[in-house]
Amino acid sequence: MLSDGLVFLYGWFLQPFIEYGFMRRALVACVAIGLACGPIGTILVLRRMSLAGDAIAHAVLPGAAVGFIFFGLSLPAMTLGSFVAAALMALLAAGVSRWTPQKEDASFASFYLITLALGVMLIATAGSKVDLLHFLFGSVLAIDGESLLLIAGASSVTLFGLAIIWRPLMVECFDPAFLRSVGGHGGLVHQFFMLMVVLTLVSAFQALGTLMAVGLLMLPATAARFWCAGVVARAILAAGLGALSGVFGLLLSYHVNVPSGPAIVLFAGGVYVWSLCLGTRDSLRLVWFPANQHKEA
Repeated sequence: MLSDGLVFLYGWFLQPFIEYGFMRRALVACVAIGLACGPIGTILVLRRMSLAGDAIAHAVLPGAAVGFIFFGLSLPAMTLGSFVAAALMALLAAGVSRWTPQKEDASFASFYLITLALGVMLIATAGSKVDLLHFLFGSVLAIDGESLLLIAGASSVTLFGLAIIWRPLMVECFDPAFLRSVGGHGGLVHQFFMLMVVLTLVSAFQALGTLMAVGLLMLPATAARFWCAGVVARAILAAGLGALSGVFGLLLSYHVNVPSGPAIVLFAGGVYVWSLCLGTRDSLRLVWFPANQHKEA
């Protein structure tokens, strides 16, 4: 009985990563992306900026398309174009919300629609339908060594940068007036955080595409909200859930023969639904059966 369990464990969980190099590269890429997306997504949820992640993810598209048009499938060119386009959109949307009465979510929604249409138009005029699908859905199983280094480097820079601004960022989230009163630069902290969001989504775009990247950014963060009260605890749990979604999504893709990007996001979605129903904080279980909440408290 034990030997049968070990055989199943090896065949289902270990064999794909041991036998195939492309699965190992995809595994490292997904874990790196998940670890970076968790804390960033947690802050976006805390600041009620979930739409911003979706908008920035689509702003990557025209920049990558410009890089593709002029340099072909050149990773440095597409990455640089993606970062410049997404950073410009994020800074413009944030600036409009600070310079005018328009709310930030409306600014991001407006720029999101413009950049998505522009990106699709650029790819449609210069590429093919296959190219557009690659941009939208990614191909994590096609990650090579160069892409892997870029993803790991971007995730490391994101986590390091977030650690540097963590304290003023938390103050700016909860009490921006106090931060201004002590001479803190809340606007600068916010802009730096938005650049970290851009960097995270640009790295995730290499593997998951513009449509799927935002799923790994937001779903683990929204799921962690049903388990933890503290921001640090949520960020750590979201990072773990993001990495876990990458691992099991890849395994699901391998064994069921389905696209890897959607499989990863669907697994993250399943974790969210499970957390929504059974979590220890504000879940449906506690809303429908409040007596259980008093017992746990």
